[in-house]
Amino acid sequence: MSMSYLDQFQKHLNNHDYPSFLSLWEEYCMGDEVDGEELRRVLVSVKDSELATPFGRHVENALPLWEKIKETDLGQEVFKLIFDLQTTNTPDLGDLVFNYLKEKYGEDPYFNDKIRLIGLREMQNFQGAVSNYILLTHMKKGNFVFHTGGWGVGEIMEISFLREQLALEFDYVPGRKDLSFENAFKTLLPIPDDHFLALRFGDPEKLEERAKKNATEVIHILLRDLGPLTAAEIKEELEELVIPTDEWARWWQTTRSKLKKDTLVETPEDLRSPFKLRESEVAHEDLLQKALEKKPEPDQLIQMVYAFLRDFPQTLKNEEFRKHLEEKFKDALANEELSDAQELQLYFFLEDLGAGKEYSPTKELIKRFTAPEDVVNAIDVIAFKKRALMQVRKLREDWTVPFLNLLLTVDQNPLRDYILGELLKTEKEEIGKKLETALTFPDRHPHFLLWYFQKITKDDALPLGDKEGKTRFFEALLILLSSIESDSSHRELVKKILTFLTTGRYNNVRKVFQHASKEAVQEFLLLATKCQSLTEHDIKIFHSLAQVVHPSLAKLGKKYEEGGQREEEVIWTTEEGYKKIKGRIQEISTVETVENAKEIEAARALGDLRENAEFKAALERRDRLQSELRTLSAQFNKARILTKDEVSTDKVGVGVVIDCKDEAGNELSYTLLGPWEADPDKHILSFQSKLAQSLMGCKVGDKITVQGKNLIIFSLRNYFETS
Repeated sequence: MSMSYLDQFQKHLNNHDYPSFLSLWEEYCMGDEVDGEELRRVLVSVKDSELATPFGRHVENALPLWEKIKETDLGQEVFKLIFDLQTTNTPDLGDLVFNYLKEKYGEDPYFNDKIRLIGLREMQNFQGAVSNYILLTHMKKGNFVFHTGGWGVGEIMEISFLREQLALEFDYVPGRKDLSFENAFKTLLPIPDDHFLALRFGDPEKLEERAKKNATEVIHILLRDLGPLTAAEIKEELEELVIPTDEWARWWQTTRSKLKKDTLVETPEDLRSPFKLRESEVAHEDLLQKALEKKPEPDQLIQMVYAFLRDFPQTLKNEEFRKHLEEKFKDALANEELSDAQELQLYFFLEDLGAGKEYSPTKELIKRFTAPEDVVNAIDVIAFKKRALMQVRKLREDWTVPFLNLLLTVDQNPLRDYILGELLKTEKEEIGKKLETALTFPDRHPHFLLWYFQKITKDDALPLGDKEGKTRFFEALLILLSSIESDSSHRELVKKILTFLTTGRYNNVRKVFQHASKEAVQEFLLLATKCQSLTEHDIKIFHSLAQVVHPSLAKLGKKYEEGGQREEEVIWTTEEGYKKIKGRIQEISTVETVENAKEIEAARALGDLRENAEFKAALERRDRLQSELRTLSAQFNKARILTKDEVSTDKVGVGVVIDCKDEAGNELSYTLLGPWEADPDKHILSFQSKLAQSLMGCKVGDKITVQGKNLIIFSLRNYFETS
């Protein structure tokens, strides 16, 4: 008999369609075969529905089906459910259930008393007879029950068949409670001593010890007794009650990693799906093969297999499994439209699986790349990126070209280390040119700038590792910090820069100041005042370090302390820019922060900080929002709306449009406004930018240099008269 009946029954229950449900039930009961599990599920579903009472007149039609499975455990469960539901209480049913109980429990010394208590002596109302008899048999001092009315787990403290009542202590209600047998039949379910709820209620400290010693065993018990559970539901059952709250994140992180490798637990792919306990173990190889049967796209295939082999390298000892993977990769190479990066990674897999030099055309593929750096950038697996770089270095005479192109752009520090190490052997002069590019345009390669500065602080022999080079990198780093600190996408980089500057009691700053000229240190102090992420305390420390090396700079420190405020305190903006930032602050405070809090709450349950991408993403978004809100709020408090009357066209200043001509007579214009209106594509500069500062005070007829172009100013206009 097909389990498809279950879906049809459930559909009618969901639609509250009793006539259709009953018609299907009659058809079902006339079948020649029975699936015991399906029958059990149907009865459980209707028992929990509003159709249970009317259906009670017809449930006994399933007795012929029960006859076919009555000797099995499922048969006993089905028989119990039939009598939980039946409402006819006919003599034939009474005789049937009496004989059933007599056969199973006839040796019970309290058998006749229990038969009376469950209504089989008078044969008038014996609904739930089997369940009630089982409960009476279970009701012994020290045993555990579950209260369906919300009292939680209870331990039986006393029982009296004479008074027909028992005393219990429950999980969720204080004090000892007395219950009559009649009420017990309606509200209590027996649970065995090894049931999770009994273990947690009876001796939570012992369960905690067990959970810390063998976490997966406790999760098995939890899923066995409570059914499939999401990570949030597992946390609800275990946190504080078993695992202390302050230990939960670490415990769950370790446990979840173990569950991923547990062959009895089905681990979900997302937060909303539950963990499930399998009926039997499933080999890791089988799970991967099942996933591969869905024919994933090439990138998904590469990521899936790489992650699998990283976590379960022992599976490659299975020769049949190895051959299956080889065939899968060969099939992808033959039938898929692959990029060079995808093709190369598949060859790497085949080499690792044993194809080796006799099979893999890796060498020919590497040699034919027109732009090896593009291939490396397109590879997502870091280990394969490094491997591709090593192959390029080994097989191509022109390897220095892609290595130089990747030096500034590659994201991972280990790859930067490898590239730099190889280039240093032959290309020191070319490295110097790349470093000049990074210093000239610090915001183009911000991560590289910090990484290389950190390296030259530890190794003077590197290009630009001398005193002058460190001075230049320090200046570029401060310029970079001031330009990216309001950009939420660079939140982590800003943190790293601040740590680099302040760590070891500002040791890196101290070293640079010791060897820098007075003019350079004075420029550093000016640049530092433009970095809003540096605190007042940081600025004072900078001044103190400067005074130690150049005592004549002490007056700058006094001026700073007396002024009490940093330069560029006012942030000029147009009315449109003011409204835009005000709206953005409100959006973050009232909408995005609330949405993010919900995301974190949903993701926090996993607790797996290494592998839970949703949790990491939610936390990172929170930090970005908080950083952006702090920055915008600080700026907003210093904002001042620029008006037409405040703009003077006598010289270059905020709100001025600068009309210029180059040496060929071509005209172009630059506009100086606040940082909120800056748009390089439209030649709108922030008055705080280094370029804008170099133009301040210029007049008509002055010669200026912008981005390497020699220009002459022929007109100054009021922005508000031209917009």
